[in-house]
Amino acid sequence: MIKDFPKEERPRERFIHNGPESLSNQELLALILRTGTRTESVLQLSQRLLTHFEGLRMLKEASLEELMNINGIGEAKAIQLLAAVELGRRIANLTFDDRYVIRSPEDGAKYVMEDMRFLNQEHFVCLFLNTKNQVLHKQTIFIGSLNASIVHPREIFREAFRRSAASIICLHNHPSGDPGPSREDIEVTKRLAECGKMIGIELLDHIIIGDKRYVSLKEKGYL
Repeated sequence: MIKDFPKEERPRERFIHNGPESLSNQELLALILRTGTRTESVLQLSQRLLTHFEGLRMLKEASLEELMNINGIGEAKAIQLLAAVELGRRIANLTFDDRYVIRSPEDGAKYVMEDMRFLNQEHFVCLFLNTKNQVLHKQTIFIGSLNASIVHPREIFREAFRRSAASIICLHNHPSGDPGPSREDIEVTKRLAECGKMIGIELLDHIIIGDKRYVSLKEKGYL
C-alpha cells in the first residue's frame, strides 16, 4: 500500500518536491484515483488500468461504461478520470489567435477604456503581454491614489514572471476625467521602467485613462 512506501517515494510527495514531470503515467493516474481497493494499492490499480487499455492512447477514448467495467473503478473514479482527460483535451485544443494584440497606445487604451473611465477611485492595472504583444492577462494591482511607495515593482513583476510575460503595459485612471500626468505618475513610470530593464521585462507604456481620453507616457517621452 502507498502508506508502506518511504515518504519521499510516494507520488504525492514526489509531485510536490520534483514536479509532475517526474512522475510516471501510473503515478499520475494514482493521484487522480486517490485510493485503491481492499486487495490492491492505488498504484496497482493504476497499472492494471493502463495494461487493460494498452496505455494512455486507448484510455483517453474510454467511455464511462468501459471504465466502470474495470474491477475497482466505480462511477466516481470513472468520472474523475474522464474529467481529467477532458481537461487535457481542452488544453491541447486551446488557440491564442483571438487574444487581443496591442500595437499602439490607442490599442491599450481601447482595451480598458469602458471598464475604467467611470471608476470613482484610481485603479492601477497591468497588462501582461507575450512576445507577439498579445494580452496574456489583465490584473488590477491596487486601488487608491497613485503613490510611488504603494505601487511596488515586486507585485507587478512577480505576476509578470508567473505569467511568463515578455513585457507589460501599466494603466491607471483619473476619476476627474482629465488624463494629464501628475508628478507621481511620472515618478512611478520611471521607477517601473528601471526595474523592468534590470530583470528583462520591458515596460512598454504607462497609459492614463480619462473620460474617453488617454495620455501615453511613452508618447510624452517619459519612457
